[in-house]
Order: sequence, then structure tokens, then C-alpha cells
Amino acid sequence: MQDEMTGRETLEPEMTGSEIEAGRVEGAHEITETAPTHAELEQVKGERDQLLDRLARLQAEFDNARKREMKERADSRDYTISNTVEPFLSVMDNFQLALRADGTKEQLRSGVELILKQMEDALKGLNVQPVETVGAQFDPRVHEALGSIETKEFPDHQVLEEIRRGYKIRDKLLRPALVRIAANPDQVAD
Repeated sequence: MQDEMTGRETLEPEMTGSEIEAGRVEGAHEITETAPTHAELEQVKGERDQLLDRLARLQAEFDNARKREMKERADSRDYTISNTVEPFLSVMDNFQLALRADGTKEQLRSGVELILKQMEDALKGLNVQPVETVGAQFDPRVHEALGSIETKEFPDHQVLEEIRRGYKIRDKLLRPALVRIAANPDQVAD
């Protein structure tokens, strides 16, 4: 305790157990209040331990769910790839047969045309369609012009030649068609 006049600490007289029991001393009731505080502390420690255990279990559960999701994603990707690649395996087999075949130029050409038809059928099975080109009006959303051919026979910006076929899956463009378009000087482009 501090002396109010000097600001120095002073010693209090020692108390006997009977004085404390009698409650004649200030703060004696404080000692009796520590017992419930100790019980509360033990309860809080128990709750903390339960929460830490629950947290550890939730973290393990989250890690397991994350690993399971990664495995399911990999399995789904593999399944999708296998279903996509399967139709093209027979196309590859036919190309290998064509390379080993002894035949005339016409027979080889006929064989390659059949393989190309088989490839187009495989793409159709995957909902991949070619972009319309020759005879269509130039559309910058699906065509890429590599040049123009000056002509008066065809309307301006009509696709005259397909250099590389473009493809779309349903309405989504996979790649644009490379084309040459008509440039008709007699018509004014809008």
C-alpha cells in the first residue's frame, strides 16, 4: 500500500487467520471469490480444448474434401479426354493403313477422302461444325480475311475462297476460317 503523503509503499500489519475469517479485513472476501474463478478457468480451458479439437477435425475434413475434389476433377478430365479421343483412334488406324498400302495415286486419294469423311463424322459427334465460307458474306466474327480478289462478277465482301476451314462448337467459335473475299469496285461497301 502507498502512503498518500510521501508516495512510498508502506507495509501493512500481518493478518491472522481469524481476522480473515471474520471478514474484518478489507479484501478478505476477494480470496473466497478466487475459488469460483478457478472453476471457471478450468471450464474455459475445457471449452478451448474442445474448440481446438473441433478445429483440427474441420481442417482435416477440409483437406480431405480438397483432395477428393482434385481427384474427381482429374478423373472427370481423363473421362472427357478419353471420350473425345476415342473417335479419332480409328481415323489414325486408317491413316496408318493408307501409308502401308501399295496402290495407285487415285486409290490413295480415294482412301484419304474416306478418312477425311470419317474425321468430319467424328467432329460432328462432338458437336463441332465447320464455319460456312464460300458463297457466304464475309463475317468478321467467324472469318479472317487474308486477302481480296478484285472481281466484278461477285458482290463486294463475298467469300470466294477458303484457305483454312474454321470450326465452331454449337455457337462458340473454336477458330475462324481463313478466306479471300471479293473486292468489287463497282459496289460501295456500307
